[in-house]
Amino acid sequence: MNRVSIQPININDVEILRATAIKAYCDHYLDFWYDEGHSYLENSFSIGRLTKELSDPDSRFYLLNYDGLPAGFLKLNINTSFDLDPAKNAMEIERIYLNKNATGKNIGKQAILFSIDLAKSLGKHLIWLKVMDTSSGPIQFYEKMGFEKCGTYRLDFPQMREELRGMFIMKIILTASR
Repeated sequence: MNRVSIQPININDVEILRATAIKAYCDHYLDFWYDEGHSYLENSFSIGRLTKELSDPDSRFYLLNYDGLPAGFLKLNINTSFDLDPAKNAMEIERIYLNKNATGKNIGKQAILFSIDLAKSLGKHLIWLKVMDTSSGPIQFYEKMGFEKCGTYRLDFPQMREELRGMFIMKIILTASR
């Protein structure tokens, strides 16, 4: 039995997406904020914001389940430019958020492999993402999955701790034989 399943989310699932997103975010990132993430959570995971994102035909959301229970979510931006190489036909992994108790259970790996397969089926040449530059575990995970650092980015949220605003941009070039 495959303990990990990846389920598409649509607008009717906005409540489960919101609950899953808030749980996963709170498990990992509240200490990044002076206000314990309250402003970010309300802005990024409100019903209105998520409904708008779910309505965007270029965004796809997936519930990441473990043993049939929500363990996190994946957000992909299907038709996005890659500023470091605009000629590339690219897809962005905007978010892979897992609950704390779901880490280390092969869920992230399955989400990346799923994303790679989807990108290839859509004829994409590259997948890119941003990762906190202070998150050594996720950086090592992405490198193990074949991503390489290719740039930096700085978040500009005023409520976020200054020393935690840095991000790496990482990419993986897709080949037909991968």
